[in-house]
Amino acid sequence: MHRSFIVGSLAAALLSGTALSASAAEYFDRIASFPITANLPKDGDQKAATVAEIITASEDGKLLIYTDSPRKALGFIEITDPAQPKAGGSLALSGEPTSVKVVGQKVHVAVNTSESLTNPTGKLVTINLADRTIAAECTLPGQPDSVAAHAGVIAIAIENERDEKLNDGALPQLPAGSLVVGSLNGDQVDCGALKTVSLTGLATVAGDDPEPEYVDVSDEGKVVVTFQENNHIAVVDGKTGRVEAHFSAGTVDLKAIDTKRDGRIELTGTMEKVAREPDAVHWIDANRFVTANEGDWKGGSRGFTIFNRDGSVAYESGASLEHEIVALGHYPDKRNKKGVEIEGVETGRFGNDTLIFVGAERASVVGVYRDTGAAPELVQVLPTGIGPEGLLAIPGRNLFVATSETDLHGDGGVAPHVMIYQRAERAAPAYPTIRSAKNADGLPIAWGALSGLAADKSQAGKLYAVTDSVYSGAPRILTIDATKKPATITGEALVTRNGAAAEKLDLEGIAVAGDGFWLASEGNPEKGLTNRLIKVDAMGAIQEEIAVPAELEKGAKNYGFEGVTVTGSGADETVWLAVQREWADDGKNAVKLLAYKPADKSWSAVRYPLDTAEAGWIGLSEITAAGDRVIIIERDNQIAEKAKVKKLYAVSMADMKPRALGGEVPLVQKTLVRDLLPDMKAAKGYVLDKVEGFAIDAAGDAYIVTDNDGVDDSSGETQFLKLGKL
Repeated sequence: MHRSFIVGSLAAALLSGTALSASAAEYFDRIASFPITANLPKDGDQKAATVAEIITASEDGKLLIYTDSPRKALGFIEITDPAQPKAGGSLALSGEPTSVKVVGQKVHVAVNTSESLTNPTGKLVTINLADRTIAAECTLPGQPDSVAAHAGVIAIAIENERDEKLNDGALPQLPAGSLVVGSLNGDQVDCGALKTVSLTGLATVAGDDPEPEYVDVSDEGKVVVTFQENNHIAVVDGKTGRVEAHFSAGTVDLKAIDTKRDGRIELTGTMEKVAREPDAVHWIDANRFVTANEGDWKGGSRGFTIFNRDGSVAYESGASLEHEIVALGHYPDKRNKKGVEIEGVETGRFGNDTLIFVGAERASVVGVYRDTGAAPELVQVLPTGIGPEGLLAIPGRNLFVATSETDLHGDGGVAPHVMIYQRAERAAPAYPTIRSAKNADGLPIAWGALSGLAADKSQAGKLYAVTDSVYSGAPRILTIDATKKPATITGEALVTRNGAAAEKLDLEGIAVAGDGFWLASEGNPEKGLTNRLIKVDAMGAIQEEIAVPAELEKGAKNYGFEGVTVTGSGADETVWLAVQREWADDGKNAVKLLAYKPADKSWSAVRYPLDTAEAGWIGLSEITAAGDRVIIIERDNQIAEKAKVKKLYAVSMADMKPRALGGEVPLVQKTLVRDLLPDMKAAKGYVLDKVEGFAIDAAGDAYIVTDNDGVDDSSGETQFLKLGKL
């Protein structure tokens, strides 16, 4: 096995806090996001499962075609104007499409028709692009998983995938997979001329049961094929079917990674001799190709590798991309065996640059690298929908496209989206809007799920945020420098109780106190959590924990404290807490704003009127004192096109006259300050559901931030936006 590691300079750059190349003048920005539910038939089940997995484009780049395996169909998106994608309908197939490739005026689709894993069958379906009729069908010797076509060669990986529930998914599980190759006559496939290439006896891991995963064809008609579970790669002549080279994909030693699912991201773990088990593969040039090392059985090295054609390693990313993902708040702590799961790769020549696109399935991002011939240069990281699968470069139009295969829309969540990005000269990429710097150990400050925001009283652009219950093992206060672009998390303070990380907290709000902070921790009766107001010092050590009166807590539901702010000083100091939704004694469409006076430890309240929800529910996410008024985030729990209410409302302090609990509580009046939907739509993705933090800094500039749920059933995207003066 040949192996070399060229990670030092890149890793240093990634952890510098700026990470991206200052010399690059061209970046991709997202210009559109298309929900594939728009392609569901109007008279069909609107909650039916649908995904966008592998994607290709017409040769003019104006029509996208993607596989939708749950619906056994191809989907079409018209992008004559890429900023305004339009539903192009779908085409039903008699089987599950697994991969698709356009050549000329034909669409070649690998279709799985297997009735069982032990009797795999499939076919290659060729479709006329002009009228979407089937031109030909070629029987394949098993279940196809990937199709590629280039330089007059078509190649299909016949995976014959294993049953992961049988014997813990161990290999061998026959029948063995294979590779099918053939010559193209223009865009036509001659079924009778297809050759089946045996791949048995090559891999040292279960060599009698190869499971080819992904194929790509070079300019010279050479086919590179990955055997994921076998941790092996082969290079085959596409014209003759001769195996020209094959080799183990090798292993990687990983350092400074998170290895435990424990509610905290700690880059202190190591893993040795991790099998790469590559998934996607793409040629960079005639002599090099890049693999996405996802792993599917025993391995998954969390990165990508550039191999020379002879099997020697030209570059290994190690954990460098994963570290950058941690710095962007996209690390999925609940998926720690394979980390961010690097699954997809794509390459394309844009102007003078050969670019490499690397997709992280569990982090929902794509890293864009510039090929240098040695260690590639990270240019930027793009946010995607949940679970990016298909990556497509369209250099002729300066476009890049990413699909997502995670479908939550049937349960009220977000549908899979196809996102479109355009490359142009820009001062800087639009994303990220916030990232972290490195800590004292030279590693990125880990973060996510920003659920509350507060401003330093004297320093403009200095803000504080808290992380919520996603990181129950390490609740923290983060310091943000909002004068930088992107805004930068520069410090962290662990919230502690008696010297140890404070447990059983769900921090949702933060306010600056004279010598520390007030924190709001949300209750949840189902988890045994009570609503608490917490006073901490500047280092995060808990000084006091204050519970609401017992009678009030009895009526509390799962939607408790969501924001905290302070008005007055001395004996008149009042700590205000926003309750997210109605409790048992509230009735409908009104929630409490609770007032606590530290001087006499008294509780009182006013009632706040909620907007009416078109779907789901509406509640509060934040409360912030601002001169003679308080400003409140009011939002629905809807996402993407269903989102209707993401607003800032103001209540005059003259109206904030709380009364003691137990009696009639006055209802305040609210005034609309800003509809946040236009701000949230400006990112050209789908509208995120949880806008949860709001603050006004010492210079009078307002900021909002969204909560990414710690990348749990979320794309991990965080929008930190400066609204300016309100």
